[in-house]
Amino acid sequence: MDASGFTPATLNALIALVRKHTGIAMTERKSVLLERRLRPRVQALKLSSYQDYLDKVEQDRAEVPHFIDLVTTNDTLFFRTPQVWEYVEKEFLPQWWAAHPGQRLKVWSAAASSGEELYSMAVLCEEFAERHPGFGYQIHATDISRQILALARDGQYGGRSVERLQSTHPDWVNKYFRPSASGLRVVDALKKNVELAQHNLLTPLKPSRQFDLVFLRNVLIYFDQEHQQTILQQARLSMAPHAIMIVGESESITGLNTAYQFDRPMVYRME
Repeated sequence: MDASGFTPATLNALIALVRKHTGIAMTERKSVLLERRLRPRVQALKLSSYQDYLDKVEQDRAEVPHFIDLVTTNDTLFFRTPQVWEYVEKEFLPQWWAAHPGQRLKVWSAAASSGEELYSMAVLCEEFAERHPGFGYQIHATDISRQILALARDGQYGGRSVERLQSTHPDWVNKYFRPSASGLRVVDALKKNVELAQHNLLTPLKPSRQFDLVFLRNVLIYFDQEHQQTILQQARLSMAPHAIMIVGESESITGLNTAYQFDRPMVYRME
């Protein structure tokens, strides 16, 4: 394969293809990242150029899921942004339970990536259930990437994610994780109330749900304002009237025309 990289025309066409299939607004400045991600696939298919790969994605529907897996960003940690999890543990869960005794909490991890976020939430729910008999929960976790969802379903983790978890929550590591060849794996107790499914945030969630808590963290930053509006509107259709949405620390939706009310940094309520 030619190692010279993209031609301007191929780069622009690939950027347009990323937007078409994911909604992500990628710019020419991401050319190095895009090339690094696509190169192994181009080589594996024994294609001679990125233009050949572009043609394959456009002509072969079976290649589209592989393309989506390659171009979507998946980088997360357990209990990322501690103030978010402190809010969920100390305020949201007690307040929700007081207002909805006997009901099952419904949570949507809307850009679940490799699963650290959803299992962080599962840990907090398991801890809360120990102190509040009768409490139950269901976590619906989605992502556009089939490959990354397979990692979340497997629940095995290593590297930086595990190192940070061991240093910040050693008691929970001993309680909810077991050693594995790659580092740690979540126990079955964290999986029993979790379901995973592929979903594009620009489209309605099916079947329709009414969630109490939605995590939409560190994903809006990859979209332009038009698609941000669409994602937020679609998410709203799957939220109960009292629901809370949590976004990423680098994100704010206050300037957008949405039906969400600012509560505190990263936390929004349904109006």
